Amino acid sequence: MNLERLRGPGVFAVVAVLALVVAPLLLEPFRLGLLAKYLCFAIIALGIGLAWGQGGMLTLGQGVFFGLGGYAMAMHLKLVDAQGDLPDFMVWSGVEQLPVLWKPFANPVFALAMVVVGPMLIATLLGLLVFRQRVRGAYFAILTQALAAAFVILLVGQQGLTGGTNGLTNFYDLFGQDLAADSTQRGLYFAVAIVTGLLYLGARQLVKSRFGRLLVAIRDGEDRVRFLGYDPARVKTVTFALSAGMAGLAGALFVPVVGIISPALLGVVPSLELVVAVAVGGRFALAGAILGAVVMGYAKTSFSEQFADGWLYLQGALFILVMTLAPRGILGVAAAARDAWTRRSKRRTDPEPPPADTSGVRVMEEVG
Repeated sequence: MNLERLRGPGVFAVVAVLALVVAPLLLEPFRLGLLAKYLCFAIIALGIGLAWGQGGMLTLGQGVFFGLGGYAMAMHLKLVDAQGDLPDFMVWSGVEQLPVLWKPFANPVFALAMVVVGPMLIATLLGLLVFRQRVRGAYFAILTQALAAAFVILLVGQQGLTGGTNGLTNFYDLFGQDLAADSTQRGLYFAVAIVTGLLYLGARQLVKSRFGRLLVAIRDGEDRVRFLGYDPARVKTVTFALSAGMAGLAGALFVPVVGIISPALLGVVPSLELVVAVAVGGRFALAGAILGAVVMGYAKTSFSEQFADGWLYLQGALFILVMTLAPRGILGVAAAARDAWTRRSKRRTDPEPPPADTSGVRVMEEVG
């Protein structure tokens, strides 16, 4: 029993050492930056795992909340770089005066608050409207997907406000640090890795709590939970808002790590890719969501580098292969293999049962 309790913390400690010690020592700055990008996606995947894997809410529009957090951070960085003037893309677009929407983001406290608060407020309002009407399943998934498509159209159409199709890019300063410096990028990697670990621990603790057990019960039988006197809409709204806050924080970290935020990163396809990543890793485990995001990110980079013309097909084949052979994801395969090994080891160590005493039966047969 003690070994079973120590298994989870032990694995987490090993992963933490690999991420915080081994990776920075072995990876060159470019590859370390890629890993930081994968971890940003892992934070979004963690929120999807919480909402979908634990709560049964298939959300296909996390790109919206990722974009809200990313644009909040990007707007602040552009204003800092402009030093009181208009951001460069506004000048090119013919804007003559800084829009009112942009002015509060010059304050770093306001910008950082909106990174999380903005997505959570939108998700809360949407959840209250949708879950109260008992919209769930495929209908909820389609609704979030439509929200992502509408959000992209809105961003593209506001050239002078959002940068349009090109988005926001060319960031040079992050809280007084040169973004182009290797030391700054390395510090960003550590920040992303630590935030990912802390969010995982927080989400894991939430799942183990009474709230988490209630969330899983709603996933498995929402009507039954309602008949027991609980309000599934409230629980689902809180969970959906938490997943949106994670996505917004991931967007804010993504902007200085990658150096761009654009509508192409926020639409339906990127949101679907994140859901696929969660499914590949194993949606019923929070660690599976993070693992799937990192694996899919690495696979996408590797395939695109080696097979520039057909990497999308290879990525799709990877998803089909995992879903066909391992519908519970990579962690599901690992758990099944571990259980099989445990049963096999137990059969080897347990003594053979003594043969049954049949002497009395033989005596009764002879008497008979």
